[in-house]
Amino acid sequence: MGLHGEVTIPGDKSISHRAVMFGSLAKGTTEVTNFLQGADCLSTIGCFRKLGISIENTPERILIHGKGLHGLSAPDSTLDAGNSGTTTRLISGILAAQPFETTLTGDASIQKRPMRRIMEPLSMMGANITSINGNDCAPLHIKGAPLHAIHYHSKVASAQVKSAILLAGMYADEETKVTEPTISRNHSEIMLRTFGADVRTEGTTAIIKPQPVLTAQKINVPGDISSAAYFIAAGLCVPDSEILIKNVGINPTRDGILRVALAMGGNITLLNENHDGEPTADLLVKSSELHGITIEGDIIPTLIDEIPIINIMAAVAKGTTVIKDAAELKVKESNRIDVMVKNLSAMGAKITGTDDGMIIEGGSPLHGAYIQTHMDHRIAMSFAIAALFAEGETHIEDRELANISFPTFYQDLEKLQQ
Repeated sequence: MGLHGEVTIPGDKSISHRAVMFGSLAKGTTEVTNFLQGADCLSTIGCFRKLGISIENTPERILIHGKGLHGLSAPDSTLDAGNSGTTTRLISGILAAQPFETTLTGDASIQKRPMRRIMEPLSMMGANITSINGNDCAPLHIKGAPLHAIHYHSKVASAQVKSAILLAGMYADEETKVTEPTISRNHSEIMLRTFGADVRTEGTTAIIKPQPVLTAQKINVPGDISSAAYFIAAGLCVPDSEILIKNVGINPTRDGILRVALAMGGNITLLNENHDGEPTADLLVKSSELHGITIEGDIIPTLIDEIPIINIMAAVAKGTTVIKDAAELKVKESNRIDVMVKNLSAMGAKITGTDDGMIIEGGSPLHGAYIQTHMDHRIAMSFAIAALFAEGETHIEDRELANISFPTFYQDLEKLQQ
């Protein structure tokens, strides 16, 4: 029996984080609807409350009573980013310029994730930022300082690195520039412009002018395409399925999952497209015969978080799927190359890990297995989808990790099976 019905995806995680941060630095009250009430975004709210910002969180909307670019105050205790790399890296760019000292930490996973990539450029700008344990990871001690502009050439295409530098650049003395090898997701640039900052893009370089006056906005957060990806895969891979996924963000710096699914032979129709601000559409997904493809190069930053679920699609597709240029997977919530290889192999798939990706020989029937998530929410959700078409029972360790980015994931999946 296939999956049928419609699902409304929770608000985009990246955009929800930024709405709280930029609203806190704006003058006036910013209203955010369709905010993602996941653990990561709640960590961002918690951090800004400790920095003196009044934030009202109701099921209908978030109200952020911003105090302007220079309105934050010293926290009375350590800031805790929880499991959120976005919170940790972006807030570091803001804290680097404040007239006070801060200690910033997170959970066990965050304390293993690389922070040298933001510490280096922020230090070049004049920030005093140190890794307390001396391992280039959180917890970080940040002593705010006057910042000067830089033109930073990033080795990785990372929206978190770019955003940390642009946010610090708002407090700098001149224009700050970040050049990437390829363009990473551009939610910061779009939203900062909405709030009134002077941000422009030239090729793969983002440029911000200092000392903007940010003004409170009304932000309606589109559905998160990274969350929609699980239902895209389910609709394509489970026979006799038809799913309508409502209000999904289709920003071209994030839509790699759509381009890959279509290239694999997926039947996906975009309905009700809207291109005001962050572009959105409804996605009509129908069961499809998928085939293997090669995924590499500039598309990788647009789907880095979706590679685990793409692995699941590749396992049921005909032929070979090759994923290259994705070494960044090793420093996500888990080493996603290793974790996907071990778990998919346990289910009977033919998958080989490489230095920068994986090779999947599709078409082998999958069977149930014990899935080790390594405390990674995207691993948990990917294998919940794999379990739909695996023979026998699949046990997913720490399945509740889905709450980090998609609190209603299992309920929404159940509804489509009725």
